[in-house]
Amino acid sequence: MTEGPTVIAVIAIPIAIACAALAALAIVLWRSRQAAPARDAMTELARAHTDTAARFEGMIRLLANSQSQLQRAVNERLDSVTHRIGESLEKTKQNTAENLQKLNERLVVIDSAQKNITELATQVTSLQSVLANKQSRGAFGQGQMEAIIQDSLPKGAYAFQQALSNRTRPDCCVFLPDKRPLVIDAKFPLEAVTAYREAKSEDERKAAAQRLRIDVAKHVSDIAGKYLIPGETQELAFMFVPSESVYAELHDGFDDIVQKAFRARVVIVSPSLLMIAVHVIQQIQKDARMREAADQIRDEVGHLVRDVGLLGDRVRKLQSHFNQSTEDIRQAIISIDKIEAHGERIQQVELGAQASADANVIPATPLRKLEAGE
Repeated sequence: MTEGPTVIAVIAIPIAIACAALAALAIVLWRSRQAAPARDAMTELARAHTDTAARFEGMIRLLANSQSQLQRAVNERLDSVTHRIGESLEKTKQNTAENLQKLNERLVVIDSAQKNITELATQVTSLQSVLANKQSRGAFGQGQMEAIIQDSLPKGAYAFQQALSNRTRPDCCVFLPDKRPLVIDAKFPLEAVTAYREAKSEDERKAAAQRLRIDVAKHVSDIAGKYLIPGETQELAFMFVPSESVYAELHDGFDDIVQKAFRARVVIVSPSLLMIAVHVIQQIQKDARMREAADQIRDEVGHLVRDVGLLGDRVRKLQSHFNQSTEDIRQAIISIDKIEAHGERIQQVELGAQASADANVIPATPLRKLEAGE
């Protein structure tokens, strides 16, 4: 950016010199007309013309030099600009290639996400078609409930579609330690909830709310009448709602239905609440098994104590037999010592007899009394 003023200065200097020369020539001509006669004026004019020609010649050389400098500067500037433009184009090319690569990668991700969204939309459509049919919706809710039960409880702790004494078959029976089943019903009247959500006017909303209260109250009454059998089932039954949002909507806008169901000893549960309840039942069953195991352990410990007592009696009898054996051995050793003493005395008698026989052969020497110290 500093070369622009330099070029202007190079062009402006010769122009300024030419203007100064013309001004000087005009001054000379004006002075020549005022002060000298015509001959002197011609002489001065010739001299001025010569000076002006010399100055124009110098100005031409200066302009030529300035033009060459300007051309050199312009060439250098063009070379620099061309180099910079080349570098900029190369960088732009690289950045464009990188951006296109990233764009392709993102397009692949977006394409994959689009496929997933399409599959999800298909699944949602199929789910809506399932929930639109009452039987399919019941099967969907029962399948969800069965998955929760099977994932949380061991086999033998529950049964599906088990017949009760009144010939009814609840969706699920969970057996508690007292052998009375806890009944779970997986059917729920979802049509009224759908109508309540899709109501566009206040009148439609009130009518749908009234229908929802009637349908849920009837279903609660059916559960209480069919599945709460005194002495056979538990005093409570579960009504499973296969949607957390529906359960939350019931508690927020229809608390009277929930209270009425609770008074009828029917508890409305969502998937998360059913999971919590099943885990509590699992802990209760585990505690019952631990109590049964504790009774068995206590019985086994009693048998073990009796066996230890018998073992102590037998060890004490063995100790008495061992003590008696020790006494018999001691008496036997005493007898052996006596026998050995008798044997030594017998041996000494035999040695005495042998000495008498020898006395008959060798002359006996008179015995003398041993002195003290010998």
